Amino acid sequence: MTLAEVAEHAGVSPQTVSRAIRQPGVVSEDTLERVQASIRSTGYVPNLAASNLASNRSRTIAVLIPAVSASVFAETVQGLETVLAPHGYHLFIGTTEYSLQQEEEMLRAFLGRRPDGIVLVGTEHTPGAQTLLSAARVPVVESWELTQHPVDSVVGFSNYAAMSALVEHVHSLGYRFPVLAGQFSGGDVRALRRRAAFEDGMRRLFPQVPVRILDSGTAGVSMDAGRDLFRQARTELPQADVIMFSSDVFAAGALLEALRSGISVPTEIGITGFGGFDVGRHLVPTLTTMLVPSRRIGEEAGRVLLERIESGQKPSSSTIVDVGHTLVAGESTAQQ
Repeated sequence: MTLAEVAEHAGVSPQTVSRAIRQPGVVSEDTLERVQASIRSTGYVPNLAASNLASNRSRTIAVLIPAVSASVFAETVQGLETVLAPHGYHLFIGTTEYSLQQEEEMLRAFLGRRPDGIVLVGTEHTPGAQTLLSAARVPVVESWELTQHPVDSVVGFSNYAAMSALVEHVHSLGYRFPVLAGQFSGGDVRALRRRAAFEDGMRRLFPQVPVRILDSGTAGVSMDAGRDLFRQARTELPQADVIMFSSDVFAAGALLEALRSGISVPTEIGITGFGGFDVGRHLVPTLTTMLVPSRRIGEEAGRVLLERIESGQKPSSSTIVDVGHTLVAGESTAQQ
């Protein structure tokens, strides 16, 4: 089955079929439906490799995220897909497991497939990855953090500012012995910035209280690890009146463990998370957290990529999009 036969079946020109395949957004909705119906009916499979060689476009975007199991990163990918799919772009998705070295290796593999753009989670990269990105000659969007010196463009928020605001909220409620818990010994640079904000906030707002931090270590980011961190805090730091988790995943595990153990939250101890995961608003009590617009990060990154790809030129200055953060005052904390 050839493209010309599909065109004859749909009653349009071969050029129209080609545009419907490569740039569906430029043809009318009626024409697109007719072409797609003919493709399904005839079993035609476009030779994208030949098309890519002719147009110097692969119609693919490389997306590197820390993990597919985290709903916030899945929402970012959905946001990207929503913006890019109508323009004929498809996503290659890889996971780095919070490893900068693995990110470099995946970048090298994806660049061999000549993507038209790259989206990364984070603004910290190995020297090798920096070299690859600089030499790629395609638009690059870093995300989930902010920097004044991105590789190309960046869409995200300040993890430091978001955690600082959460520490200030806890202080305003009257808590006096906060503890931070999470994973800080891995490669998640954003978690380290949240830790730095907590440490600075403690020195500024709780000058007489020692800075206390619990690290899940190799246990990773999971509800099981959150349960264990909660138990550790109750055993080793009984004076703690609020546990601030670096992720809603940890906080959810801690809340469920408190429920199983008969410990009242927030009467006996307060709990906060970070991220604004869907699970937080379904827990009992609902979770106090810092909401991050994860889907919007993907949508804005998609728009930046499209603008850069279609213009075909590197802009004179970097594009920096701050999506901000929003405090969600749930029931897991209360005025003391």
